[in-house]
Amino acid sequence: MWAQRFAGNILRSRIVASGVSMFARTQASGHSTTKHTSALLKSVGVPNSRQIQIRGLHNLQPRRRKYKKAQKGRVPVRTGGSTKGNYMAFGDYGLRVKLGLRLSAKTITAIHATLKRKLKAIKDLKVWLRVFPDIPVTTKGTEVRMGKGKGAFDYWACRVPKDKIIFEIKGPGLNTELAKDAIRQAGFKLGVPTEFVIKSEATQQPKKNEMPPTTIPFQHAK
Repeated sequence: MWAQRFAGNILRSRIVASGVSMFARTQASGHSTTKHTSALLKSVGVPNSRQIQIRGLHNLQPRRRKYKKAQKGRVPVRTGGSTKGNYMAFGDYGLRVKLGLRLSAKTITAIHATLKRKLKAIKDLKVWLRVFPDIPVTTKGTEVRMGKGKGAFDYWACRVPKDKIIFEIKGPGLNTELAKDAIRQAGFKLGVPTEFVIKSEATQQPKKNEMPPTTIPFQHAK
C-alpha cells in the first residue's frame, strides 16, 4: 500500500499475558489464527491481537487514509464558540497555544523529547498528547514551474486552533515550579505564544448541564 511505501508504518501488535509477549501466528491461508494462539487469546480475554497496538511518539502517523494527499486547508477559527480541547482532561499541568497553527509531527516529537528530558527525575511520569498529525503535507522543489501535478509527500501535520491544549503532564512529586519550567522550554519549539495551564475548577471540563453558552466564545476555557 502507499502508506507502507513512503511512510514506513511501524506498528506492532502484542498480547500481554502473564508477562509474556507474543505475536499472533497465522495459518497458510493467512486469514485465521492457529489453535494455540486462539486458545491464548481466549484465555486472556482478547478476541483479536489487532486490538492491542503499541505506537511510539518517534513515528507519529495515521494507520491508513483513504487518499494519500490532501488539500492545504486552513487552521480552523471557532466562530461558534466551541471549547473542545480547551479544558484539562488527564494531567495536572498543560501546554496551551494562544494562536492557531499547523503543527508537524517532527515538532510534536521534539516537544515530547524536551518534556521527558527536563522531567527525567520524575518517576512514573505520564505525558498525554491531545493532538495527532493525520494530514499529509506535500512539497515541491525550488524553481519548479507551474503544473505537472501535486508535489510529493513530505511530512504529517495537524491543524491546531487557538486556545487548545496540546500536551498534559502528571507524575508523583511533580511540583508547579518544575512543571512550569519544562512547559516553558517545550513552548520554545513552537512559533506561537504559549500558556502554562494548571488543573483547577476553572480549567476542568464542566458537566453537560453546566456547559457555558456558546454566545461567549472561550470565556470559561481561558
